Amino acid sequence: MLQIWLEIFSYFGIDEVLINIHAHARLVQEFLRKHPHGSKVRVAEETELLGSAGTLLKNREWVDSEEFFWVFYADVLNHVDFSAMLRLHQARKPAATIGVYRVPDPNRCGILDIVEDGTVVGFVEKPARPRGNLAFSGLLLGSQSLLNSIPHKQPADLGFDVLPQLAGKMIAYPISTYLLDIGTIENYQKAQITWPGFHPHKEV
Repeated sequence: MLQIWLEIFSYFGIDEVLINIHAHARLVQEFLRKHPHGSKVRVAEETELLGSAGTLLKNREWVDSEEFFWVFYADVLNHVDFSAMLRLHQARKPAATIGVYRVPDPNRCGILDIVEDGTVVGFVEKPARPRGNLAFSGLLLGSQSLLNSIPHKQPADLGFDVLPQLAGKMIAYPISTYLLDIGTIENYQKAQITWPGFHPHKEV
């Protein structure tokens, strides 16, 4: 997965990356040493898990001077056109632009409601009674407004603690290309059969 992400960064011109690690930290460090890559990589190792939002808050100084920044959940195999997603974000300038896709199991995802122009008007993480199956992909463009919405607690989670507070201030980027969250053993096994390799395209 790390090799795939490094190829994605190179293809889309993402030249500086922070990788947050906890489990298997030594293996990640060793891989980065042995495999050449075009991006400048900074590694942040968490001895105690801070949560997806807590990690952003801890490393905020890294993006404090940036108008926007990417957040990628590393276990998401995808063929997303991040150039098109970036263009949408730059045109609309929301607090966050979140990649969304349809899922068969909405009770294990962050589920959102959107209106006609793509504005996200509701977000519920792992709902007991999902109102739909449009889910957060784990791929987003964030802003300083998103960082300002992170609570100062540990752990802090994007899905539970941040994105619901930004309803009305986020927009959705629909994903119809290959995307698979391999965070379960079933999806990991599915990826061995369905992943076509990294062959991205840019939409025009």
